[in-house]
Amino acid sequence: MSALKKKKIMEAVKLLEDMYPEAGSELRFGSVFQLLVAVVLSAQTTDKSVNQATQILFAKYPDAKSITAMEEEELQQLIKRIGLYKIKSKNILKLSRIINEEYGGEVPGDYDKLIQLPGVGRKTANVVLANGFGVQRIAVDTHVFRVANRIGLVDEPDVLKTELSLMKVVPEEKWTSLHHGLIWHGRRVCDARRPRCSDCGLNEICLHLKKDKKSIKTGK
Repeated sequence: MSALKKKKIMEAVKLLEDMYPEAGSELRFGSVFQLLVAVVLSAQTTDKSVNQATQILFAKYPDAKSITAMEEEELQQLIKRIGLYKIKSKNILKLSRIINEEYGGEVPGDYDKLIQLPGVGRKTANVVLANGFGVQRIAVDTHVFRVANRIGLVDEPDVLKTELSLMKVVPEEKWTSLHHGLIWHGRRVCDARRPRCSDCGLNEICLHLKKDKKSIKTGK
């Protein structure tokens, strides 16, 4: 559950919204299907690398039908700059065939159907629902997990518990904006190894900073 009190949690949510009013997905896509492919490719890979690969991929193969007709070797070559590209190419071809054959080329807007697709887990499904269908979701990646627990919005040991706890302590209408705000803050300020606390707008709230200050004072 949360470490901060409800009032402080809502202050943090508001501050993140004010700090990053333009926060949203940094993946480039022109359709829900392209978003799905981009998110599958983004696992353990930077959005920059994904955008470079998908710019070339989507120019020639923009939808499920066209990707289904691809040879696996060609797809591998187009996404070779991305980590785990061989596994991801297999998953993209499989999910493209399913979407083309079972859903008429349209990505289903249903969580249970999404997670049945190859290469699609809880986080990917939540990202697609939030950014492709406008459904309120908190997709917990490494940034969301780190920053939410570091600040004190929640105090949980893993990704799933972090997601469920955030959903309890934050109003549903704020889930997606919080998701994006935490990611942007994690990428720009709250680094995993060297958080730039001097540049942080959450210093009056952050429990991590308060613990550090206390340790300095006590010498522990």
